[in-house]
Amino acid sequence: MEHFFIPTENDFKKWIKDAVRECMQEHLQQFSADKENEEGLLNRKEIAKFLRISLVTLNDWIKRGLPSHPQRGKIYFDKKEVLNYIKEKKMRQLRVGSKLFHIKQQLG
Repeated sequence: MEHFFIPTENDFKKWIKDAVRECMQEHLQQFSADKENEEGLLNRKEIAKFLRISLVTLNDWIKRGLPSHPQRGKIYFDKKEVLNYIKEKKMRQLRVGSKLFHIKQQLG
């Protein structure tokens, strides 16, 4: 004769708890991996995609002083350094632009 297993309420609770724990661990691992990628160095394609620019434009920006880290024949970028550089450049442009605007107003 065959034996049948009839789950109890506690069995269901344990199964649900285990399933939720597994799901949470997977999400935490994915979140940790994403965090590591954010804090690490990005390659040329990754930083270009992040900045929404072409690789040609990226090369031009590197020649103009965009902070980069050459390693073993490849170029890597620290996202925080790049963002700070861009913010600083924009602030300088705004200051220069506003000075020119004021000079033009005084002359005109």
